[in-house]
Amino acid sequence: MNHKIMEVKEINNRYSELAESECCLSCGGAINYAEPKTGEVCVDLGSGRGTDVLRMAESVGATGFVYGIDISDGMLDKARRNAEKFGVTNVSFICSELEKLELPDKVADLVISNCTLNHAADKQSVWNEIYRILKKGGRFVISDIYATSVIADEYRNDPVAVAECWAGSVTRSEYMLQLENAGFASIEIIEESAPYAKGNAEVASFTIAGKKDSI
Repeated sequence: MNHKIMEVKEINNRYSELAESECCLSCGGAINYAEPKTGEVCVDLGSGRGTDVLRMAESVGATGFVYGIDISDGMLDKARRNAEKFGVTNVSFICSELEKLELPDKVADLVISNCTLNHAADKQSVWNEIYRILKKGGRFVISDIYATSVIADEYRNDPVAVAECWAGSVTRSEYMLQLENAGFASIEIIEESAPYAKGNAEVASFTIAGKKDSI
């Protein structure tokens, strides 16, 4: 079994087990800065139990729509049950890898994510996909972590360590370069923590925002 398949399986197992628990899974609050508007189409990458999807669905109203993207079967099942429980119909929960989103080009006005992108094996492809699915003038608000120094290969290639939300992180400079490579020119740092120890690394949390060029 190759490394990527092992990593996806480990993340699926870990978060499926957490789907019914009460623990907090997020490292940030992207939703608090996203400001979804009536009629918009929104996407939550790593939507988990669907909490933020349901909040955005209320904000965008009947003329808007929200997609929740996750790779964990347990989380997707829980999210769908939550939507049904609260009678929310303007949502769809999709099982998809972040590197190849099962969504059409230029579909979204807003993309959010909380502490999910660090799990991706190919983060540049994820940012390329975010750029692809955003409409011209569309925006993203992402909360994630970065490492203060390069993560050693022994941890970066360990699916368990990656699933624990630290070993997959890249440095701040590499993170910003990936955004630039994807096509995002203007990036705002909304909030940023002091570095802290996590696993066998030192990381920092931040929330960033940006827009796709409207031209």
